[in-house]
Amino acid sequence: MERKTFFITGANSGFGLAIASTAAALGHRVIGTVRSNASREAFLESIPSAEAVLLDVTQFDQIEAVVSEVEEAHGPVDVLINNAGYGHEGVLEESPMEEMRRQFDVNVFGAVAVAKAFLPRFRTRRSGFIANITSMGGMITMPGIAYYCGSKFALQGISEVMRAEMAPFGVHVTAVCPGSFRTDWAGRSMVRTERTIADYDSLFDPIRAARQAKSGRQLGDPEKLAAAVLELAQSDNPPPQLLLGSDALQLVSERIARLEREIEAWKAVTVSTDG
Repeated sequence: MERKTFFITGANSGFGLAIASTAAALGHRVIGTVRSNASREAFLESIPSAEAVLLDVTQFDQIEAVVSEVEEAHGPVDVLINNAGYGHEGVLEESPMEEMRRQFDVNVFGAVAVAKAFLPRFRTRRSGFIANITSMGGMITMPGIAYYCGSKFALQGISEVMRAEMAPFGVHVTAVCPGSFRTDWAGRSMVRTERTIADYDSLFDPIRAARQAKSGRQLGDPEKLAAAVLELAQSDNPPPQLLLGSDALQLVSERIARLEREIEAWKAVTVSTDG
């Protein structure tokens, strides 16, 4: 297996840590981004062969310098894993706009800013692989996570355009769309807006309770996700998107079937607008 250099954002926990651990175990060079010295120490204790750099992906003006320093110190990066992100849970009417801005700053603008630091390097070298970690929530929706789904839908669409634009230069881009996995996404990492409007109690309170009860016991195994991402990074023809998890497969397939029925039911109105 060809040894590659991986740059992984949000590498100190969840999918980022699992992917970093798997890549390092396979002999790849791993550079992980963390947001604090404490996280840096914990990351390096977990993966002694890795390198850690301090980077908050929302500090957009610092990203280019960090990437330049990394490539000067460690050589060209072959694989970018855009993993940094978090979940927000809250009824749309109740959720403050500043929570939406923060969600998009991390999950969308941060991911795009990091990718844009690598695009000219990958284009010039005519090689590279970008995995943008989106979610099944970038292809389906459910009540109570509007900001999260919105951010992942955005990154999903941007990933597809990025793939088309970079394909002529031999650069591959895949949106990785996990279902429910045993990470801290629904636990300590999630931002939860306080409930304030009783009208939503019957709809949303059971959803919140079920999500919290399931946290840590989801079917998805992060180590198996990491193995799948490493397989993508070695592929000569990775897909535009890859669903991971049987729940993602089921829920996205059901949404596609509903969409097909809706298109057919309203087809006469759809075509009626042609001049």
